[in-house]
Amino acid sequence: MIQIFNLYKTYGGAAPALNDISLSVRRGEFVFLTGPSGAGKTTLLRILYGWENFDRGQVLVHGINIVKLNESNVFLLRRRIGIVFQDYKLLPRKTVFENVAFAQEIIGTERRLIRQKTWEALRDVGLTNKKDFYPRQLSGGEQQRAAIARALVNSPDLILADEPTGNLDPEIGIEILRLFEEAQDRGVTVIFATHSQEMVRSGKHPVIMLSRGQRIKP
Repeated sequence: MIQIFNLYKTYGGAAPALNDISLSVRRGEFVFLTGPSGAGKTTLLRILYGWENFDRGQVLVHGINIVKLNESNVFLLRRRIGIVFQDYKLLPRKTVFENVAFAQEIIGTERRLIRQKTWEALRDVGLTNKKDFYPRQLSGGEQQRAAIARALVNSPDLILADEPTGNLDPEIGIEILRLFEEAQDRGVTVIFATHSQEMVRSGKHPVIMLSRGQRIKP
């Protein structure tokens, strides 16, 4: 699923954001990506999604060599990936239902399928009763559930979650973690970035730990 070899990334003249990173993630695996703020977690996820270039190394996702992608074909990668952020990034003027439906509209899903798939995604995260609510009317945990539904609705092979529980109380965070684990049970590969060691201990999944851009033993 994911193979990274000797990856380097710098920003200007600063110390490397990623320094000689090599790792692999198998199809259907759930992996914690952990380390303190500034460790390089977000940079690595952005590279995997095709949002960041890198200086040298090799990155393969679904067998696609990231370095060979450009603006005209990067969508071939992104449509197979769901991404979830710490700050949700829901569209404030759209309802929960419309937010999830929009993720399908932008890739050209047939209109007759959008309603069905949106309903199923909201059912899976327990939000059918909030489908007509706007983001501002939801709690933080509910907003993150909506963001997860949006990430799952297009049946991605891979989910990249960037500190998805960082703004949530610990109990709610564990509930959100379980939703990602349920996605893995359905065959989705999950990379879950978090600085919370409590979250890592509660999940009992393989751990990739970064510190100052380098991979270290957890």
